[in-house]
Amino acid sequence: MDRIYGRHKRSIYRSLPETVVEIGPGAGANFRYYKPGTRVIAIEPNTAIHARLTAKARRCRIDLNIKSIRGEQIDLPDNTANAVVGTLVLCTVQSPEQVLSEIRRILKPGGRYIFLEHVAAISGTRRRGFQERLLPVWRWLFEGCHLNRNTHQTIINAGFTDVDMNCFMIKMKWAPFSPHIFGYARN
Repeated sequence: MDRIYGRHKRSIYRSLPETVVEIGPGAGANFRYYKPGTRVIAIEPNTAIHARLTAKARRCRIDLNIKSIRGEQIDLPDNTANAVVGTLVLCTVQSPEQVLSEIRRILKPGGRYIFLEHVAAISGTRRRGFQERLLPVWRWLFEGCHLNRNTHQTIINAGFTDVDMNCFMIKMKWAPFSPHIFGYARN
């Protein structure tokens, strides 16, 4: 995945502050892009992956604090984070709107939410039809992932003061998840 996303992540992640809240870090795929010594508060409800997440943090010299909670109910105080990172996470949460509300709540004024997400293809296209037909099986195989969420619009509607978003297609053109967005939203 570094070949697909690495260029985008390297361009932003190295300039993040010393403490980052990451929503749904999984096994720690983003850790290689953070500066060594970065403190990551990981919002990761999947306890089965915590050992791999911890091992990856150790290898990348990340100061890790795992919280086994869902992104819909983050137990951090209001206005405490300078940066929140979410990579391929809004497709699987139960309520992307609630997760974004929580992100806005914990971000300090001027704080940034950095996101990388796959999104629904344009309505009426063959790819969108494929996403719709594949959705039931895809959700079952990939932890509830929704191929057809209009995540770009959900982020725009979340109430951030500024959203800077780039849309791109990953090079696996056959993949139902090839439409992507990458950018930041400022509180």
